[in-house]
Amino acid sequence: MGGFGHGFFAGPSSMQANAEAGLPFADVPGELQDRIAEVLEHEPVHPEPEVEFSHADWDRRPFGLRTFLAPHAGGLTVALLLVVAETALMHLGPLLTQVGIDHGVIAGDTGVLVGVALAYVGAVVLATGASTVRTAFTGRLGERLIYHLRIRVFSHFQRQSLDFFTGEKSGVLMTRMTSDIEALTTLLQEGLVNFVVQAMTLLVITTYLVVLDPTLALVCLLAVVPVNVVLTLWFRRVSLVGYLRVRDRIADVLSNLSESLAGIRVITAFHRRDHDVARHQRIIDAHLDANLYTGRAQALFGPGTEAIGIVAQAVVLLVGGRMALRGEVSIGELTAFLLFLTAFFAPIQSLVQLYNQYQQGAAAILKIREVLAAEPSVPERPDAVDLPPVEGRIRLEGVTFGYEADHPVLRDVDLSLEPGEVLAVVGPTGAGKSTIAKLVTRFHDPDRGRVTIDGHDLRLVGIASLRRQLGVVPQEPFLFNGTLRDNVAFARPDASSDEVRAACDAVGLTGLVNRTPGGLDAPIHERGSSLSAGERQLVALARAFLARPRVLVLDEATSNLDLRSESVIEEALDHVLDGRTAILVAHRLATAMRADRIAVVDDGRIVEHGTHEALVALGGQYAAMVDAWQQHAGDPAR
Repeated sequence: MGGFGHGFFAGPSSMQANAEAGLPFADVPGELQDRIAEVLEHEPVHPEPEVEFSHADWDRRPFGLRTFLAPHAGGLTVALLLVVAETALMHLGPLLTQVGIDHGVIAGDTGVLVGVALAYVGAVVLATGASTVRTAFTGRLGERLIYHLRIRVFSHFQRQSLDFFTGEKSGVLMTRMTSDIEALTTLLQEGLVNFVVQAMTLLVITTYLVVLDPTLALVCLLAVVPVNVVLTLWFRRVSLVGYLRVRDRIADVLSNLSESLAGIRVITAFHRRDHDVARHQRIIDAHLDANLYTGRAQALFGPGTEAIGIVAQAVVLLVGGRMALRGEVSIGELTAFLLFLTAFFAPIQSLVQLYNQYQQGAAAILKIREVLAAEPSVPERPDAVDLPPVEGRIRLEGVTFGYEADHPVLRDVDLSLEPGEVLAVVGPTGAGKSTIAKLVTRFHDPDRGRVTIDGHDLRLVGIASLRRQLGVVPQEPFLFNGTLRDNVAFARPDASSDEVRAACDAVGLTGLVNRTPGGLDAPIHERGSSLSAGERQLVALARAFLARPRVLVLDEATSNLDLRSESVIEEALDHVLDGRTAILVAHRLATAMRADRIAVVDDGRIVEHGTHEALVALGGQYAAMVDAWQQHAGDPAR
């Protein structure tokens, strides 16, 4: 690696340059480090989670509140009992008022008044205690439910095949994990509990009203229930449509935001910021229209039910007053009835708002159900066996595959690699080169034919056992926000510092590690933005080297590099490929010429196959590619 200090690695790296220039995120300032240390002192210790993840076994029942809450039936029963106790205690007031008026005030009995007052205070204290216990208990229960749901949705994302993510915008998936789950969180932690509280309140008050005076209770219910039922059925139909539309528009907003942030360099380079703002405004306008639609429905539903309640109070006051004048009810009973009636419409108004909240949660449930119903296109069979340690003998037998059913990308491909052999796959853009690599790594399954390693059909082996023996270096390596050590050791988190450093040395990262503040613990920003393209590619190679795969797939790993960067990467490849079966999807012929054999792909078929020398002598497509490359490079010698 003697040439490492020259060429595209000469001078400071972009990370060093950021630090020296004092740019944001180059390093953490000292005063901020002190504040972080103070916060961490009070941070609770979180043990390492025990992750249970399977590609084959998971809960395939349609997601809904019933299936979601069923495993927690015991906790929900306790919460319901606490709600019943709280509601009964909170609404003893009107009954105690009736006793105080009829048997204390009118009868002139001070002892009854004192007893009623003490009982009233006692009921309030007990109700407050029950409410405190209920709030704490249901809060913890709701958080546990959401915790499990977040892990379930995220695990389902991890279980999906690559076409799931290419067919769905990242912003939409972010919406399912954020906005939709937040809507369900609100429903679980506030909506459902309050719904039960208000429903129990309504039931208790209705019972009190019937006990006090059945006639007045009947008048009240006939004035309220029928019209409220009609209004509720209308609001249910209208609001569900509206909230589904809102959820879709939120997904559009987040999707556009995610895309704009990812492409900010291109937007800036082509001076399209005003165009991007206008585009985002159109999406925001659609979101606004969806919210205005639901707002208009709420504006009719809420005040409508409130008006019904006021009319019902007036009717009961009129009928009850006439009954009191005739001596059919006592003053205390009428007072208690009116107090209960006032309390009767409060939960109705609350239920109106909670039903609105429920509709938002119901729309979120439908969206989450759609995500959880998605099946991976590359499934793991329940009877899949672990792939034993392989030598690396790869076969593609009569493979036909297309990303769309009617448009095959590969047609009847037969290909074989022996253990330790390096095969380069070349050809024009769109010929199917990368598709061959994706089938070998089982990112996709062939439509016809089969792919085997050491005679094992990849569809019959466990996905985890396969991926443990594969190494993949993509054209655009992805680096995670963390340290250099974290990114290199991504496939082997238990690797020691010596092993990580040895991997870095093997691919030519020694100079970067030595001159960067922090060494292996140097921060790597999101997507590796603090490194050059060549440095990112070397980190990806070090990651593959440390994983010790038996089979290595490099998908155009040098196509985006300049010639000097490519020469360093090529030297690193010699260390990474040593003794491994490898498939090199090559855009540059300098990479292809390092392989033992070369396969030329065109229009989904392998049209030429052999060594570099044999294919040049054949005078076919590969020879024409070599000739064009040499003319472009200004080297007439073949």
